Parts: sequence; C-alpha cells; structure tokens
Amino acid sequence: MLFSSIPFLYYFLPAVLIVYILVPRVLKNTVLLVFSLVFYGWGEPKYLFLMMGSILLFYLCGLAIGRSKTRPWQKFWLIVSVVVSLTLLGIFKYADFFVESFNAATGLSIPLLRLALPVGISFYTFQCLSYTIDVYRGNAQVQKNPISFGAYVSLFPQLIAGPIVRYVDVARELDNRTHSWDQAALGLRRFLVGLAKKVILADNFALLMKLFRESGEQSVLFYWMYAIAFMLNIYFDFSGYSDMAIGLGKVFGFYFIENFNYPYMSKSIGEFWRRWHMSLGSWFRDYVYIPLGGNRVKTGRWVFNTLVVWMLTGLWHGASWNFVLWGLLYAVFLMIEKWVPFLKKMPEVLRRTYVLLIVMLGFVLFNATDIAQAGSDIACLFGFGGLPLVSPATLYYLRSYALLFILGFVGATPLVRDTVNRLASGNTSGKVVSILEPVVLILLLLVCTGYLVDGSFSPFLYFRF
Repeated sequence: MLFSSIPFLYYFLPAVLIVYILVPRVLKNTVLLVFSLVFYGWGEPKYLFLMMGSILLFYLCGLAIGRSKTRPWQKFWLIVSVVVSLTLLGIFKYADFFVESFNAATGLSIPLLRLALPVGISFYTFQCLSYTIDVYRGNAQVQKNPISFGAYVSLFPQLIAGPIVRYVDVARELDNRTHSWDQAALGLRRFLVGLAKKVILADNFALLMKLFRESGEQSVLFYWMYAIAFMLNIYFDFSGYSDMAIGLGKVFGFYFIENFNYPYMSKSIGEFWRRWHMSLGSWFRDYVYIPLGGNRVKTGRWVFNTLVVWMLTGLWHGASWNFVLWGLLYAVFLMIEKWVPFLKKMPEVLRRTYVLLIVMLGFVLFNATDIAQAGSDIACLFGFGGLPLVSPATLYYLRSYALLFILGFVGATPLVRDTVNRLASGNTSGKVVSILEPVVLILLLLVCTGYLVDGSFSPFLYFRF
C-alpha cells in the first residue's frame, strides 16, 4: 500500500485513526501492530511470514541477551540475530547478484533464484539489528512485551522506506507516549507537505525521465535535463516519504529523527552525506565505521574502513555493480576532501557547484540499469555520444517543464520554509499565515487527490531497497 494512494488516504488512514483514538491506552500498540501488518501485507501477503519471523527472531534474541549472565552467551545470541537476519537479506536481495557475478567470472551457468525482493526488507532488518546490538552494548533495555516490540518493527509510518528508526530512539514512546491535538495537527501538516512533494513534484519529474528514455530525439541538453530531473525526483520522492513518515509518527505520539536537511545546499561531499538520508549515514557510522576503528587509526586502516563502509552503503541500495561503484565514488571524494585542503578554500559558489556536479553524476550511475548504460549516459552529458546540442523535442520539453524545474529548484532550498517562518513570526502576517495555512493544505490535498485519481501507479523509489 502506498501513502500516495486513494485507498491509504481515504480508507486505511481514517480507519486506523478512528480505532486508535477509541481504544484505551493499553491497546494502542496492539492496534498499531495489527494495522501495520495489514498495511505491509496489502501488497505482499506472502512475505508477511518473513517480517513476523524477523519480529520473533529479534524479540527472542533480545530476551536471551538480557537473561544471559555471561558475556560470551550474550555475544552468542547477538551473533545468531546478526547471522540469521543478514542471511535472509542476502538470500532475497543479493543471491542472484552474487550468482551472476560468479557466473560471469567463471563462465558457469548456475541458475538464479529469481526471488522477488520483499518491500522494505533493508529498512526493517537494519532496525532489528540496531535493537539487538544496542541491547548487547547496554544502550537499550530489553523489550519484554512482544506486542510493543512487534509494533516497533512493523510500525507502518516508516516501515517501507524509512527513516531507519533505532529502538533506543523510540523505546520510551513505545511504552509511555503522549498525544495532543496540536502535535497531531503538526504531524498532518508535515504529512501533506510530503504528499505534495511526492505527487506534484517527484512524480512529474519521473514522467519527464520516462519521456526522455522513450524519445527518439535526444540531445546533450536533454541528457542534462534528465540528470537534473532525476536529482530532483529522488530528493522529493524520498524526502517526501520521510516527511510523511515523520508526520504520521507525530500523529501517533512518536518522534522520528529527521532524514533530510536540504542536502543540495551542501558545500562538500561530507556535508552532503550529513544532510542526505541521515538515518542511514548515522547507522553505518555507529554500527560499522566506528567498530572498525573509524578515523582514529592509521591512514591505511582509515582508507580500508572508508572503502568498506561506502561499498556496503552502495550494496544496501541495490544488488548491482553500479550501486557498488556509486558508493565507492563517494568514498573516493571523501578521501580527496580530506587530503586536498584547498577545496575548502574555494569560493562558496564553486564548492556548491562541485558538489552538485558530483552528486548529479553519481545519480546518473545510481539510476542506470547497468554500468554500460551509466557510461553511455555520462558520455552523452559531455557531448561524446554523437548527439546534437539541442533538438526540437528538447526545446519542447524544456518549455513544458520549465515551471516544474523552477519549483523543484526553489523547493530543494530552505527558501520557502524560511519565508513562511518569518511571516508566521510577525504580528499581522502571522495571523494571515494562520488563516491561509489550512486553506493551502486542503488545496494541496485536493490537487494531490486529483493527480492520484487521474494518474498512474508510481511507487516510491526506495521501495526497491
């Protein structure tokens, strides 16, 4: 089930809200667990067993770690949880990738498993791992209530595409959270903003990308339009989902961490990754990079740690060599920024341009079906594909999508947020904003509904991860 769908907006969400409000506090986690399983099973009922198995595995391993009186036994149960969960993730997500790579290297023809990827498996696996690791480290208390633990793992607002919510961040709220109409109103506002990002901006950029691939009149300029469109598409798609998840979390009394902070305003690649998919970056930092030694090691070891983390970051996004190269691309530029100090002394405009160019090229690699297509796309961007600079089709689509690009450029900066906050802080303008805000939000909902009624199926990009 999609957040950006009529069944969710007008059937599922009202139903869960009504039941959630009516039941006593002691049953609220049960309601969330039941509805979350329905939400997940709506599109993939056959994989409900996998999620429920993960819930049972990590619940029992958490109990075993908590009850074990010796460190070796605690470590044993931690290893069990890690090995089993990563094995399941490996089978469903990476088995065919490794078999294909092995076949290509050896010339053999080992048959592929061709298993469908369970939606959101990368997200809820990482959430479960953070639980047992933190219990083992002593950073989290064991959750003895299976309903509460199941609600944490399956919580539908952030189940499918993040942010990656660690148990320690919501442990208190699972057992003792508060609700208020003011907080719910803020959550619904955040949800509607995220919905508009997805439906009005991301989906229309996706349409332009589809038209680009289908066009018979491509040009260098059209390739640049495609690359920029994908940058904006993936940002508004994923940050829109995160906004909706964080907003729904507030409605139900949870405070999820922020996942995006205007990453395209960054002045370095390091800063970009402190602003982009922040929950994933902090997860790899705390559970992989720092245990490997972080940057408090000799240079050679630091290079190794960096390459490992970014290779895993690439693989987390997808089972393909272009994702591996995409991750390693960032590792290389992070090293360059560490070893080439003059980059920090460049004028700000050049630093921002450099970041945007590297990120754009990275996303071209990210979105390619394979390395060959990525190489072809990048070559065409710089005029090496034998294409004209412009074509009649390019100019037509440029005129047609000019307004969308302007909205995308503005929306990817804090300009709108800062302007609204300044107006809201004034005496007279603040009253105007308080009156106009619900009107604008209702209009956004109506516009999004119109798009959803007339539009085609457009899943979130990160569903495939």
